[in-house]
Amino acid sequence: MELNGAMYFATESPVWGGGRAFYDPHANGRVLARAHLVTVQQFADIAAQEMYREPGTDLDLVDALTQGRAVLGEGRYETLVCAGQVDGFPVLTFTAPWGMDDVQWVIPSAAYVRFLASGLLSAGAWDVEGVASYVAACPGAAGHWSTEAITDLLLGGAAMQ
Repeated sequence: MELNGAMYFATESPVWGGGRAFYDPHANGRVLARAHLVTVQQFADIAAQEMYREPGTDLDLVDALTQGRAVLGEGRYETLVCAGQVDGFPVLTFTAPWGMDDVQWVIPSAAYVRFLASGLLSAGAWDVEGVASYVAACPGAAGHWSTEAITDLLLGGAAMQ
């Protein structure tokens, strides 16, 4: 699926060793996305883990579903966004409360780029070059990752940033 807005990389992930992906629904552009149909409880557990909270607590999704956005905290991934609908189901995600131009962009690691791009590729909607050029153009990756290097990662080669 494609959403309005932009994906960018910022902050430092202790797990991945580089920039994390964020969604700015107010930025101009398009975002390639992979959707998964999950229950409200599953979404709440995934969001809790990304927010460094204890899973098992329901989220109040009313503001996100009715107003398109709910800020649950100031940290990364603590803002819920409803980016539209697919087949009558809301497309919910979590991102940061800040905008793409409000933070310093951070280069994502090879492992993270491979993981993210592989997920997009597995949706079956885009080819390797399309996914690679999309990710390479995102702020934080642009100027540091090339389409060729990301293609290499996706095809199993040893890519260089």
